[in-house]
Amino acid sequence: MDILENKIDELNRVLTVKIVADDYKESYETSLKKHRKQINLPGFRPGQVPTSVVKKKYGPSILAEEIDKLLNDALQNHIKDNELNILGNPLPKSDENNTIDWNEPKDMEFSFEIGLAPNFEVELNGKTKFTFNKVKIDDELVGKQINDFAKRYGKLIPIDKSEEKDMIWATFTELDENDKPLEGGFTHSSTVAIEYIEDKKVQKKLIGLKSGDVLIIDPKTISRGETDMGAMLGITKEKAAAFTGNVELKVTEVKRMEPAEVNQELIDKVYGPGAVEGETAMREKIANELSMMFAQDSDRLFKRDLADKLIEKLGLQLPEDFLKRWIVSSNKNEVTMEQVEAEFEEYKRSLKWQLIENKIIKDNDIKVEFEEVINHTKNLLGNQYAQYGMMVPVDEELTATAKKVLENREEATKLYEQLYDLKVINFLKSTVKLEEKELSYDDFVKEAQKN
Repeated sequence: MDILENKIDELNRVLTVKIVADDYKESYETSLKKHRKQINLPGFRPGQVPTSVVKKKYGPSILAEEIDKLLNDALQNHIKDNELNILGNPLPKSDENNTIDWNEPKDMEFSFEIGLAPNFEVELNGKTKFTFNKVKIDDELVGKQINDFAKRYGKLIPIDKSEEKDMIWATFTELDENDKPLEGGFTHSSTVAIEYIEDKKVQKKLIGLKSGDVLIIDPKTISRGETDMGAMLGITKEKAAAFTGNVELKVTEVKRMEPAEVNQELIDKVYGPGAVEGETAMREKIANELSMMFAQDSDRLFKRDLADKLIEKLGLQLPEDFLKRWIVSSNKNEVTMEQVEAEFEEYKRSLKWQLIENKIIKDNDIKVEFEEVINHTKNLLGNQYAQYGMMVPVDEELTATAKKVLENREEATKLYEQLYDLKVINFLKSTVKLEEKELSYDDFVKEAQKN
């Protein structure tokens, strides 16, 4: 068996595999005998079907399987032996294999296209500067968190007229095309939080309402998507999506959230009795918690910005035509070339960063050991138990649970990727020169939302 490699350009090759009868004869005969023992045909004793009958009835499909195995092994060995850094998988060339007579096979020839990753170097050192954005944890931000706690543990009190921060309890009735109650239509009681309505004109209509007031309104303007609208009207998500009319909103009650008083009672509700003493200690704890929370966001923003700059600086070229055809042919769900074209720019960016990240990992010998994944999984499990107010199991039990989780290949891959991501970010932060920049929370959010 011979493999010829035809270089189209730096990123594209065609591998031609030439197979002669001696390459597959032995494995084909062995497979025939194996199938002969397993086949049951009327008129023959089990396992005693003549080889000639098996060959005539099943020979072509058996041979095709053996040839497929040979091709896969040959291609993988050639790629490995020649250290070809391929993208995707080999793609059979169109109309190359249609002339084979599987009933009377002779010498065969198969051609495959492959796309190669570009060769490049990533140079990073202490002279390479990158901005590292951080959220400024000031009294205003801490105070906002305290206000959120006070609202969470506050109570709703009835009021006469609605204002911007209030909630309306109402009965919703389906209307016909003339805005009259529809016979057999839905009637459902639910709530509307005025402050979360995005349309300011609609929001204004809900301010100043009192019990007994009635509005005719498009429910899409006072809900957040089909699921929210369905829950508000007491209908399915699908029916909400198809709904085009108005509803009658009849106010039954208006309530306002009265925040809890900021005192030791509130602190104990938030952190548990005796865990934090006094408002000063509470503010310090909140500041530390916010710092830890936003640290992860800062890391993600740093990685995104660094990735964008490296992708632009390196200017990596990809075998784009090959990749588009490979995506279409390998996708489990049927996709068109038009769909691939529409999303290809984002795919290219993701692939380029993946190549750069893998290069960084390889060049700097970044590794994730199994014990590290176990400990990482145990930490995640422990946080989940704590989140739901459950007692964290003893270490032995937690370790056993972590190993059980890692038996799932998909979960294990995700956890390994999380650790590699953390290690790459830490390596980058320790290698390049970081220029820290403190931003207000709102400015940080704006920076994070940039494309």
